[in-house]
Amino acid sequence: MNIKDAKKEIINTIRAYREKDEMGNYLIPIQKQRPILLIGPPGIGKTAIMEQVAEELSVNLVSYTITHHTRQSAIGLPFVSKKEYGGKEVSVTEYTMSEIIASVYDRIAQTGVEEGILFLDEINCVSETLVPTMLQFLQYKTFGAHKVPDGFIIVTAGNPPQYNKAVRDFDIVTLDRVKRIDIEEDLDAFFEYADVTGVHGSIRAYLDIHKDNFYRIKSDIDGKRFVTARGWEDLSQLIRAYEKLGIDIDENVTRQYLQEPEISRDFAMYYALYRKYEDVYNIADILKGTIPAEKDKLKKAPFDEKLSILNLLMDRLTQEFADYDRDLGIQKKLQSEIKEIAGDESKSILEKLSERTSELENEVAMKAGEHLMDKESEIVLIQTSKALTELRGKLAGADAGSRDDAKKIIKEWFAKREQARREAAGVTSAHLKNAFVFLESVYGQEQELVLFLTRLDGGHYSLKFIQNEGSEEYYKFNKLLLLRDRRQDILAEILEV
Repeated sequence: MNIKDAKKEIINTIRAYREKDEMGNYLIPIQKQRPILLIGPPGIGKTAIMEQVAEELSVNLVSYTITHHTRQSAIGLPFVSKKEYGGKEVSVTEYTMSEIIASVYDRIAQTGVEEGILFLDEINCVSETLVPTMLQFLQYKTFGAHKVPDGFIIVTAGNPPQYNKAVRDFDIVTLDRVKRIDIEEDLDAFFEYADVTGVHGSIRAYLDIHKDNFYRIKSDIDGKRFVTARGWEDLSQLIRAYEKLGIDIDENVTRQYLQEPEISRDFAMYYALYRKYEDVYNIADILKGTIPAEKDKLKKAPFDEKLSILNLLMDRLTQEFADYDRDLGIQKKLQSEIKEIAGDESKSILEKLSERTSELENEVAMKAGEHLMDKESEIVLIQTSKALTELRGKLAGADAGSRDDAKKIIKEWFAKREQARREAAGVTSAHLKNAFVFLESVYGQEQELVLFLTRLDGGHYSLKFIQNEGSEEYYKFNKLLLLRDRRQDILAEILEV
């Protein structure tokens, strides 16, 4: 299955493992909760989906690459203790707690969340001395004498033997005690992920044209040569940073992430063209409503050039859609917090605001970066905390003698923020409208417009924006294209008859 389906299956499994009956017992007894074993090629996102699963379920994630561990760090160090057997005191060997198990307890203490995921990567590449320990762990959920806490689900991952010479095959006894999920690379699943995480438009456009270059691993006389989903994502983040700093992207840079010379060279050349299209056709001006003078040239351009322009438009718009979604989330969170603060009449509004601000700051300190929430939720929490701190300072410095005075100051402050948000949303709506005007003016109601609508329909943030703000052009062209397709279907049926 692809990485998206694997993520869904992992979430369903964890939910099933956590479900309890009316007596408070797990529906699936702990001893029957098989560890999940993910098997798939390197760099397709096995670790990334575990972070996403933990964020979506709001549970802890403790992650280890098991090949970095020795037998001692996995099961603990031996020490001699005294025990009494049959009325005689004897010396016995015991073990300190495993570093891995201790980390699980540390995370519980740190976050206050008792449920989570213990994720062990490269599980089938352990050293010879660790093999018996790993088999014991997978069968009995223990490292040495110490058990993984109830409420923590074990997920492991490994690579097929063709990608790693260190891989050791598990025996049937072990495999019959795990829930195995085989994962394959999938470009469509990567595109969905790319839309949410903001993978650079040049990468999306390039892979739209060169789908076979998305994932490749091979060995020849020059050694291992590969391109992975992880490589594309990490390169995207570097491109964003380099563009902000004004640093050029060339083949020397792309080869650091795309370790297949042919593909890294090809993408570097494409990226240069992509930036050239952005400058020549001035995408920012198109979104402001300017139709380029090169209209006829655009219409007759090769398909890959047209696709690049579509992706340039979508890349700019997607960033605006994501900003809109974040700002809306912050405002909704602020509205909820303010309503609760103002509704508590046991304390003054300033006292309650100070108290709640401190609570949010503690929540940020506890949860930020711990995968207990998704990245956007984390940003909303941090920005809400900062905004309430700003409001607290405003109230403290104002002459808010009464509760009504404080409410008036808060109302004006919130209204000003909302006005700024609405103005930004209006600008994005205008940019979306201008993109449609440009596409119809240059290409008419042809495949370019269909592709643009398809990208909007499949976009995580674009759909949210259109659902909340509406778009006359989106609905109009969707309807026209549907009617046109229906007419073509009817005509084809008539001709067939």
